[in-house]
Amino acid sequence: MSSFGSLFETPPSPQRPRHGVRERSVQCLGPHGLHRMAYTEWGDPRNPRVLVCVHGLTRNGRDFDDLAQALADDYRVVCPDVVGRGRSDWLGVKADYGFPVYVADMVTLIARLDVEQVHWVGTSMGGIIGMLLASQPHSPITRLVLNDVGPVITTTALQRIAQYVGMAPRFPSMEAAEAYIREVSASFGPLTDSQWRHLTQYSVRPVGGADGGFAMVYDPGLGDAFRASPILEDIDLWGVYDNVRCPTLALRGAESDLLTPDTFTAMAGRGPQAQLVEFAGVGHAPMLMDETQITVVRDFLLGGG
Repeated sequence: MSSFGSLFETPPSPQRPRHGVRERSVQCLGPHGLHRMAYTEWGDPRNPRVLVCVHGLTRNGRDFDDLAQALADDYRVVCPDVVGRGRSDWLGVKADYGFPVYVADMVTLIARLDVEQVHWVGTSMGGIIGMLLASQPHSPITRLVLNDVGPVITTTALQRIAQYVGMAPRFPSMEAAEAYIREVSASFGPLTDSQWRHLTQYSVRPVGGADGGFAMVYDPGLGDAFRASPILEDIDLWGVYDNVRCPTLALRGAESDLLTPDTFTAMAGRGPQAQLVEFAGVGHAPMLMDETQITVVRDFLLGGG
């Protein structure tokens, strides 16, 4: 949506609810002090049904704008910028970037939302955060969507990601930024020009100083943390996945190098015995921006599939 709503607006018509988008933040505690995690919120703030959508490694919560708008009549949709991305703070100690901090931050966020249960959509890294939290006893996650991620993260994908994370140049123009994002994110699939522009708009920020231009809205230090240990073998999270008990939907881009066909198929027979849906013509990862992908997610979350 293009305008920001107020919590004090006249209540919308019951025939056609209207929901604004709100930008908020929450203070979280990490190993070396406090940091601020930003999030975007859609839908009625009084709605007890909450959907948390968490993005991939170098992305941000605005990736979910289309999905959030489609579900805002049914959910209070909350899309955080994981620390070090988007509008959130950058950590002073780059080694702190990792899943212990990310999971703890999400627990803090859910406490801020003042709800006992949430549904969860996680793309790539966001799916791993969701798996880690959903595998815990008394987890608040009661329905889980894993978007192009599973219990095995391939060495091939990790090495590909290591080649670009934290390496983005400064861009002289938005056009140059969009060209770069189209190149490094080509595996997102055949997005429209407007969709690529949307992703670019929220992926870069103006840079001050004499040189000007634009830079990515994530901390380049993410790359340092990501490359701190040599990537020699696949990451095995089957022990985590097998402890997930809530209904789970696993999505896969048919050309994905991060979620292999064998792992994807095995997810239907272990742990939560996920429902499986694969999207043709897409790699890592489906962006949940087109109606077909959104419908699959909506039907599962609302209990229809």
